[in-house]
Amino acid sequence: MLNSRTTRRQALRMMGGAAAAGALATRGLGSALAQSVTPGKFTDQRASLESYRIPEWFADAKFGIWSHWGPQSAVGDGDWYARNMYMEGSSQYEYHVKRFGPQSKVGYKDLIHLFTADQWDPEHLMDLYQKAGAKYFFSMGVHHDGFDMWDSKYQPRWNAVASGPKKDIVGLWGAAARKRGLRFGVSEHLSNSFDWLAPSHLADTKGQYAGVPYDGQNPAFADLYHDYSGEPKDYAKSMYKEAMSRQAPDWWKLQYFNRVKDLVDQHQPDLLYTDGGIPFEQYGVGTVAELYNVGPLTPHGAPGTVYFSKTKTDCIDGASCTLDHERSVLGEIDPVPWQTDTCIGDWHYKVGQKYKSPKKVIDLLVDIVSKNGNLLLNIPLPASGVPDPEELKILEGITAWTSVNGEAIYATRPWKIYGEGPSTKVVIKSNGKEFDPNEGKKPDLVATDIRFTTKGDTLYALVMGWPEGGEVKIPSLALDGPQKPSKAVDVRMLGQEEPLKFVHDSSGLRVTLKGDRPATSDMGVALRVRFV
Repeated sequence: MLNSRTTRRQALRMMGGAAAAGALATRGLGSALAQSVTPGKFTDQRASLESYRIPEWFADAKFGIWSHWGPQSAVGDGDWYARNMYMEGSSQYEYHVKRFGPQSKVGYKDLIHLFTADQWDPEHLMDLYQKAGAKYFFSMGVHHDGFDMWDSKYQPRWNAVASGPKKDIVGLWGAAARKRGLRFGVSEHLSNSFDWLAPSHLADTKGQYAGVPYDGQNPAFADLYHDYSGEPKDYAKSMYKEAMSRQAPDWWKLQYFNRVKDLVDQHQPDLLYTDGGIPFEQYGVGTVAELYNVGPLTPHGAPGTVYFSKTKTDCIDGASCTLDHERSVLGEIDPVPWQTDTCIGDWHYKVGQKYKSPKKVIDLLVDIVSKNGNLLLNIPLPASGVPDPEELKILEGITAWTSVNGEAIYATRPWKIYGEGPSTKVVIKSNGKEFDPNEGKKPDLVATDIRFTTKGDTLYALVMGWPEGGEVKIPSLALDGPQKPSKAVDVRMLGQEEPLKFVHDSSGLRVTLKGDRPATSDMGVALRVRFV
């Protein structure tokens, strides 16, 4: 019985905890087991998700920042360290041996203490992210390494409160974001963990320590590296190269559900990112249902939360979930809001990493927004929790640009076409859509590359560099062209607000810029165009 002092969050934990804990203790139970989804409109059946629609606030937000941060970041040698350190002969294996010693003596569990967060100030960082224009923020919830970044009920030893920084990282990030009015998201990469950590169950095949087991074989640490005792004899060896196959027994799928449910129930995020498609059928669908049932609602009573899948068939026409494209960008407008997630460098912090420039980030943001998408940008943190000087410079550059040109980004919608210029020709076809799969490798956009957004009857032309001679030419706005625009009556550059001289005729719109060249003009300028 709940008393009057029981909070909604406490109630949710009470409702889900007892049933889930009992179920977790029983191995081999299949997906027919009741999964303790909090009662509501959505259940662990896919058909129940079909009525979901993406909330309007997400289409308005456009830009989020992600802290892809955890114990692997503390090593400072980039992403997937907890797996690759056991991949004999790999660069991270060799790095580990040189720095820490053989894997049979120093395993991943022995590195978690390096994740200190001793200088981490989430309030200060959130101020920086908000100034940079982020409208939502993502915390890492749990990566493939199985280390939970919150006070986890189902991973009591290997979580950020019990070990490493001994702080509720997710909770503190969430409080800082919400205090500033940012939407708060969490990412979970747990569904791949069972097979991803298979190399930790092996041993060197040559050298001084050949045949000496890595620590993943030790049953005392099965809560981190997983219990393979019920798997075939050579399971770890067979899964050596199958990092993302999501092969796992039903008892572990249930643990997956329980942990993600616990994350959602404790922190009630606005957004939940999963690294792949919706996993494990009912178990994965149940996590989506939990998010939609537990999270905030829109003013109309619909779910105000967003779940991301990278599998197109999960999110057909915006029903059920939101489609995410990792490190790739659509080549055309999608009428349904979508997201690109990418990073300024490697996903986890790497010492000496070469980062994307502020110009590259703004190019991505503008291009994505012109196609009805959002950009989620990871800025990796080192063990201390303090961005390095180069990362701070990137944030400063993004801030300088969005503070002037944000009007042309936030709460906008696509125009009839997304843009013009040489960059519009670099696309390929995939799954019926046009993509640019190399978002970090394409050349910077230039002044002849123009992207369009709209807000009501206003058109924004984002000119991605300073034009030669100070004259902008926009052929797509030709009065007798295929887009058939109305006659322009007023054109101004954001940040200056003085009427500009222009000619609008059958050849397009030609605008003469004036005044001082803005400090951020190499990253692009935005023209506000109003029509009759």
